[in-house]
Amino acid sequence: MKKVLSLALCLVASLGLMTSCKGKSAASSFPKKGVTMICPWGAGGGTDAVLRALCSTAEKYLGTSITVENKTGGAGAIGHAAIKDAKPDGYTVGMITFELNSLPQQGLIDFTYADYDPLIRVNADAATLTVKADAPYNSVAEFVDYCKAHPGEVSIGNSAPGSVWHIGAGLLADSTGIDVKHIPFEGAAGAVTAVAGGHIQAVTVSLAEVKSQLDAGNVKVLGIMADNRPASYPNIKTFKEQGFNINYATWRGLALPKGVEPSIKAKLLEAFTQAEKDPEFIKTAESLNLTLAYQNPEEFSAFLKDNFEAVTKTMKAIHLVD
Repeated sequence: MKKVLSLALCLVASLGLMTSCKGKSAASSFPKKGVTMICPWGAGGGTDAVLRALCSTAEKYLGTSITVENKTGGAGAIGHAAIKDAKPDGYTVGMITFELNSLPQQGLIDFTYADYDPLIRVNADAATLTVKADAPYNSVAEFVDYCKAHPGEVSIGNSAPGSVWHIGAGLLADSTGIDVKHIPFEGAAGAVTAVAGGHIQAVTVSLAEVKSQLDAGNVKVLGIMADNRPASYPNIKTFKEQGFNINYATWRGLALPKGVEPSIKAKLLEAFTQAEKDPEFIKTAESLNLTLAYQNPEEFSAFLKDNFEAVTKTMKAIHLVD
């Protein structure tokens, strides 16, 4: 009996050693090829810009190429589903965005943040109220007054129905009591181009996403929904400064499909963490007016849960969902 027990214990120990060795072997040989990074949003938008900059920097730490693939459609649903359903071998990573926490409530996807393995949070950026440069209003109050004088006539563009910027525009309308038309686009870039061309009257997207048109003098920012003015544009006032208690921001982060070998995840985590803290990437993020807001896997997981609950509450308040 003692011999049988001893044999069983040796077998268990051997299996544990084999599993441990397998994990170490997987990590030591990873990566053998290039990594694919899925972006749920179109080229040219803020998500695409920050992701490409991060991946370009991370390549030198991971030791392989990282190819960004834009898988758009369904208000971000298609790209997020592609990340979740990818083969869990570490060769597919994805950028998850705010919309992951706003699509489930609308019945547009049948999965949530809990179906991913979070890697890092990359950034968090407040919404701006941006209009054409020659628009007849120069402050949030003037814009609100104009909307009230022209109910249902002003169009505000967003990145997709139920997206972060749609909810931001809805929050603005609900908080100020204005009646506006919400115009969807597949990504913020198209909406910003439309407002610069005078096809719509406003957008509620991040400063990073209006930067090029702002610098070109085609648009002006009436206010930012943040606690502080942006350091690079100190003349842009916050909503609170202008008498409107509205604070609202998007976020972006990296995640893996469930089931990636822990040792491989650790290697990816190390590479992307180093990239996030790399002076070259920080400089690029600053030039894009992105607010870096790094979180490790544990912090990011807790944030996702809290954010999902807060977004659900906001969506109910502005009647996007019951």
